[in-house]
Amino acid sequence: MSDVDSPVVEKQTNGRYQPIGTKTFGIRVCPNTECNSVLFFARQRPGGDSVTFPPEVIDFDASNLPQRILESIEEAVKCHASGCYRASALMVRRTLEELCEGRKAFGSNLKVRIAALSAVAIIPTELLNAADELRILGNDAAHIEAKDYDKIGEEEAELAIELAKELLKAVYQYNSLLTRLTALKKGKSTPP
Repeated sequence: MSDVDSPVVEKQTNGRYQPIGTKTFGIRVCPNTECNSVLFFARQRPGGDSVTFPPEVIDFDASNLPQRILESIEEAVKCHASGCYRASALMVRRTLEELCEGRKAFGSNLKVRIAALSAVAIIPTELLNAADELRILGNDAAHIEAKDYDKIGEEEAELAIELAKELLKAVYQYNSLLTRLTALKKGKSTPP
């Protein structure tokens, strides 16, 4: 498909409009035949960053995730893609809440429940520490006065999602991978 270049103008103090550059607009179709989605884009200048619709999302593996956890992490990813970074951090925190509830890690608050996860799931210490940082980030996203993080922007939200993905892998997906591998041993059939 062809792109369209459109002049970008700026209104001057004398009331006239002055060209200040061009924007390129275009439509693309995903080359993946199973997808065939349409993508719209706009670029301010050649070689510059593009804005796309629908926005590009962080990829993650949804296999073996309980429905409520899947819904929360998907919402975190969609919020991030839409530039709603505080909302994304809040949804990562909600994902942690769902994880603790699903694994029956109980306690008086999320900090205690995250600590209790180590008794009900095999999670490396580093990931438990990361989960506590995600809790703190989510708290800062929810409250007007940030206590620990200066801001919650794109980078913070992206890292929060990446750490949440690793935590979910450890709890819900590693065992499945091992089960699939051992099923490939001689004399074993592959599970459905």
